[in-house]
Amino acid sequence: MNYLQLVRVKYRPFVVREEKVLLLALESEDISEMSNAVKNVLSSCVKGDNINIESLPTFDIEYLFLNIRGKAVGEDIEVNILCPDDGETYVLTKIFIDEIKVKKTPNHTTQIKVNDSLMMEMRYPSLEQFIKSNFDFQDKKNQLEQSLDLIASCVDKIYNEEEVWTSSDVTKKEIIDFLEGMNSNQFRQIEEFFETMPKLEHKIKIKNPNTKVESEITLTGLSDFFG
Repeated sequence: MNYLQLVRVKYRPFVVREEKVLLLALESEDISEMSNAVKNVLSSCVKGDNINIESLPTFDIEYLFLNIRGKAVGEDIEVNILCPDDGETYVLTKIFIDEIKVKKTPNHTTQIKVNDSLMMEMRYPSLEQFIKSNFDFQDKKNQLEQSLDLIASCVDKIYNEEEVWTSSDVTKKEIIDFLEGMNSNQFRQIEEFFETMPKLEHKIKIKNPNTKVESEITLTGLSDFFG
């Protein structure tokens, strides 16, 4: 269950000054600056009991960001969607923000069984990872290195019946070395954690004006709603 289901949250739309701060931070292409800008703006806009923006999981941040941004421009947003049947035609489509929800996959778990005696507990990506996932920057790592870095940052603890190792007890390199030593079946469980974790998702049908073909499109993650 995501945290926002457990508390009552009030928020207001971005004001022009805050929108400007976000745009300037995005233009800087600096992860730290963008992360701080999003955190500060959301902290200013969101009102609720004991809400720590920085500690919220990615999907809660996405949901808040979308709704706050949406309230600043109206109850709906327009998205340019590429028609999959020809791969070249875009259709401008209106989506009502209230219809966009966080989708939860049945049987999703943060617990991963490494072997008969060892378990891992995962946590959801941070605010910084939210920024990396939703905005494009020129300085990119290769895909495998980026993936391992993300996974390592989401390992909360590793434990057996006798001992518990938390992420604060070891370095990120040690966690990455541990991950690289896994076999394919063990690593697949970690991939399933990310594939099935709650996500901002909305299905919509579009019709290609040129071919008249109708397609169902699934928008996933904040970046899809600002296309």
